[in-house]
Amino acid sequence: MPASGKSTVGRSLARRLQMAFVDSDTVIERRLGCTIRSYFDSHGEAAFRDVEQEVIGELTQGPAAVLATGGGAVLREVNRQRLREHGTVLYLRSSPEQLFRRVRHDTRRPLLQVADPFKRLQSLYAERDPLYRECAHYVIDTHGASLSLLVNRILMQLELAPPAAPV
Repeated sequence: MPASGKSTVGRSLARRLQMAFVDSDTVIERRLGCTIRSYFDSHGEAAFRDVEQEVIGELTQGPAAVLATGGGAVLREVNRQRLREHGTVLYLRSSPEQLFRRVRHDTRRPLLQVADPFKRLQSLYAERDPLYRECAHYVIDTHGASLSLLVNRILMQLELAPPAAPV
């Protein structure tokens, strides 16, 4: 979900694992030469999702890294498959209430530039939570956890029960 901590947790996790960190949204913006919000406004969500799918396809074939994707990447089945088959997927689960506290003043997230962003977050959560769960090897609840606690939980989970290799 937007504002669940994917980039922040991902950067910290990458440092702890001594791996590269890649944010797919940053790669997309570099490729487009504009912000995602600007591209969304001028080309629409479907065109953005096409670019996102292409970038995720490339990144999942590249060298090992901690990858943070945009919250809507799971909307396309091909992305869910690629992510699950080529990596270990963590779903940083946050409630709509938690997310709203984090984004209530944020003007960069195109899907939340609506009259009632909280209602929009509730709708996104209802739509996406089952997709995140389908894709994830692990669900990590972010409620009340500090960054260091979240990263330690993830590291412990990976150490105790690494995911099975893809078949």
